[in-house]
Amino acid sequence: MKLKFLITFLLATAVSLAGCQQSSETSGMAARSIPTFRVDPNWPQVPANWRLGEVSSIDIDADGNAWLLHRPWTLPADEADMAAPQVLGFDAEGNFLDAWGGPGDGYEWPQREHGIHIDHQGFVWLGGNNCPAQNEPGLEPIADDQVLKFTLEGEFVMQIGQSNSSLGNADTVNLHEPADAVVHPPTNELFVADGYGNHRVAVFDADTGVFKRMWGAFGNTPEDNDQCPFATLDSVPDGPGPPQFSIVHAIRISDDGLVYVADRENRRVQVFTLEGEYLNQIIYGDAPFARNLALSSDPEQQFLYVGGGEGTMVFDRETLDLLTTVVTDLGDAHHIQTDSQGNLYIAATGDGHLRLLFTGLSSTGSEQ
Repeated sequence: MKLKFLITFLLATAVSLAGCQQSSETSGMAARSIPTFRVDPNWPQVPANWRLGEVSSIDIDADGNAWLLHRPWTLPADEADMAAPQVLGFDAEGNFLDAWGGPGDGYEWPQREHGIHIDHQGFVWLGGNNCPAQNEPGLEPIADDQVLKFTLEGEFVMQIGQSNSSLGNADTVNLHEPADAVVHPPTNELFVADGYGNHRVAVFDADTGVFKRMWGAFGNTPEDNDQCPFATLDSVPDGPGPPQFSIVHAIRISDDGLVYVADRENRRVQVFTLEGEYLNQIIYGDAPFARNLALSSDPEQQFLYVGGGEGTMVFDRETLDLLTTVVTDLGDAHHIQTDSQGNLYIAATGDGHLRLLFTGLSSTGSEQ
């Protein structure tokens, strides 16, 4: 199906990243409330003596501080000596707070930094997605088969899995190039989007790292299909899609216990129970879709944000209807997140990073 976007407004700033526009499908749709945004041109305020490489992921702690994960090895040679540490924190106004990261004693730092998550207890979870056959300059030929747990101050707590050790999707000890992770507070379980080498959701106890369960697309048993270099698709066929995940790129859990999984190359978001029972999916085959995921911060979490098409697509979480698309110069981006104020944070790797300030709800559509 083809997405038909009607541009309803354009928000711009004087910076080069500026464009932020909202488009919506209105044909046959009753009037609905949709979130609106404007670009924050002053965020974040990186110390002048540091440079950021590709920002791959952003998450927000309980105090509203944003923590960025970036890839220093992607900086040009003439800026390599100015590389900031891999993890940087900024307060709600964008002021610099702290920075840390990189190899250390007792753990294996990922070669290719990919996802960051701050859990309800203030622990930081990090993962990487390096596959040796990519042969990326500056990286060792080592597969990232682990996730790491730190305090917000950068003190190492725990590692799940070991680099270069995956035995495939049936492995209950190691991961294989995990893309994202999230802790579900009521059960204190870590749900991992695992990921690039494996094609599954893997669940662990967040205190002990003990494996608990796994599942694949539609709740099926995940099968091995390690595609390294990474597989990318120009299009997908009509229909519900294949019985296995491709790249499991992002994962979020709503407060009412639904697990949302972005199956990036199959261009679909699948919805599960906490135990892995398949419930529903959103699929768009004509354009990139399911690049990333976030949930709105209102009590009902009424909006599901999904990277796709021209930017960030906004869905009604209850009906899974597409309401609008928030378009920026960063396109459909890499990873996204929201904070308690409703602001939207976008990490777009080589294309940049951005904060969109929530400006309220607006109506779209017409009564039919």
